[in-house]
Amino acid sequence: MNCIHENCSPELAKNKKLPTNTFLVTYKVDGATRYDVAQSYKLVDIFDSYWDKYRSDLLSIAFTSGTVNPKFYTATPDKTEKKEKKNG
Repeated sequence: MNCIHENCSPELAKNKKLPTNTFLVTYKVDGATRYDVAQSYKLVDIFDSYWDKYRSDLLSIAFTSGTVNPKFYTATPDKTEKKEKKNG
């Protein structure tokens, strides 16, 4: 299991650039509702991880709107810079 966004806005789950195997996890900490975007090939792995931490404060786990194949998803942007053409 990989947590892509921790304690984030639920609006991030609507991002279509997320991989298809990501889930919006809703849980409570000290009475405040929190959201995480987690990635895993098996939903049960996410459930087990959050159940161990939050038990009855785990509220829901739902698919995100992600459409990217997980094989092609990179969590960090590519930092390669394009070479500028020299004029002259």
